[in-house]
Amino acid sequence: MTAAAGLQTVLTVPKRFRGPEGTANGGWIAGTLAGTLTGGGHDSPVEVTLRRPVPLETALSAEHVGNAVVLSQGDGHLVEAIPVAETLTPPPFVRFTDAARAEAGFPGRNGHAIAGCFACGLREPGDGLRIFPGPVEDPADGAELVAAGWRVPFNVTDEQGVVPDSIVWAALDCATGWAHYRSFPDRRPIQPPLLGRLTGQVFRRVYPMGRYSVVARAEGRDGRKLFGTSAVYEVDGTLVAAAKATWILPRQ
Repeated sequence: MTAAAGLQTVLTVPKRFRGPEGTANGGWIAGTLAGTLTGGGHDSPVEVTLRRPVPLETALSAEHVGNAVVLSQGDGHLVEAIPVAETLTPPPFVRFTDAARAEAGFPGRNGHAIAGCFACGLREPGDGLRIFPGPVEDPADGAELVAAGWRVPFNVTDEQGVVPDSIVWAALDCATGWAHYRSFPDRRPIQPPLLGRLTGQVFRRVYPMGRYSVVARAEGRDGRKLFGTSAVYEVDGTLVAAAKATWILPRQ
């Protein structure tokens, strides 16, 4: 759907696409709104700001205002999305075999605060995306990276058999949070950070049953804000999608 001023639609998030208990996965909802702005085109990144948790199985209002879209529940704004003129810098490519090997170090296997998450949760195969980022050994540029080998489920396509951008954005999302795991002395915050903003761009299609590398890197911290970048790569190193994220640590 192409954005148009004053256009209003109803959006309901199915329970399958959950993140924290009872709320939508941030990457999925961000990608869903980004898709309403780009109309399936990938000419520029979209910046999505998540102001409040998005409830599941609830009729929400998505309204286009100028070149932006706002998701609301009643009078409360939940999420805003707008195209931005910038170039995203992805973390470096990690080969699929190395990315898959890194999954053995995924911290969530030994205690996952959001085990039902659509993207990185310990869901049944074919239900969630099961993207489990772990530390990459000896990355080419010496950066501290996390990566996972993403095997795309066959049942995440739309009615036309296409994997929608919302799924790709979900893949870009959680890895940027796990990239910060090693920055905490005890390796585990009392409460996990929450996605505050995700800016992403999808450059090419993802195919069901395909194999891709999901790579992320921590890009710094400012108080309770954590910054990270992520990318999805084809097995030959072709960039499929890129994102940068801001996470917010809850007050302890």
